[in-house]
Amino acid sequence: FLFLIALGFFNRYKYFKKTKGLFEGEKEKSDNLLRNILPAETAEELKLNGKVAAKSFDSVTVFFSDFKGFTFYSQSLAPDVLVKSVDYYFSKFDQIIEKYGLEKIKTIGDAYMCAGGLPFPSEDHPEKMVMAAFEIAAFVEETKKQKPEGITCFDIRIGINTGPIVAGVVGLKKFAYDIWGDTVNVASRMESMSDAGRINVSEYTYELIKDSYDCEFRGEIEVKNKGNMKMYFVNGPKVISLNQSEIER
Repeated sequence: FLFLIALGFFNRYKYFKKTKGLFEGEKEKSDNLLRNILPAETAEELKLNGKVAAKSFDSVTVFFSDFKGFTFYSQSLAPDVLVKSVDYYFSKFDQIIEKYGLEKIKTIGDAYMCAGGLPFPSEDHPEKMVMAAFEIAAFVEETKKQKPEGITCFDIRIGINTGPIVAGVVGLKKFAYDIWGDTVNVASRMESMSDAGRINVSEYTYELIKDSYDCEFRGEIEVKNKGNMKMYFVNGPKVISLNQSEIER
């Protein structure tokens, strides 16, 4: 009788341990999925409080890109080829922005949006964003040379702006982390006014990166609903020249 009782407790323990393992495994999957949708800090806040408070950031660098002529291609490509091609590019973009500690915000069709300087404020987000932008542009150019099988090659336009934004989580179903403010609108305008393969930045971003990057002034260009705005193409990092005494040392 004691043996049967002990056996019952043992089986109950095994069942509890197995159930706990399954529960912890599913919880880990759920947490990983949440962290893929939201910044880690925001995901934790949502789990603890059931909601996320909106936050203001004084300085954030916002990146927009899109593929030139994408609408034309989307009308002629097979759906599976179109989706495979966009996924090919965006998957690499994800890796690049993660490398530089930036935050992916969202994609809309062929547009890719990310930001630097949130959810944790930093001082080097403009430089990191430009570095990531050059790596993204280089990847797109390399793809055109390599011409991977089953992938449609595109040209890319990139626009960057820096300024204050508001960030928060919206929606009850399929909620999303998003950012708002004039800074975002100007970044979008920088992208739409850019050229294929070029990185177009606003005057605000230029002032923050001009000591580190060689920039080409484009003049004041009329922007819809914004009037004339100063714009700059970023040509690359500045080459630091050493004088003879520094070389000898």
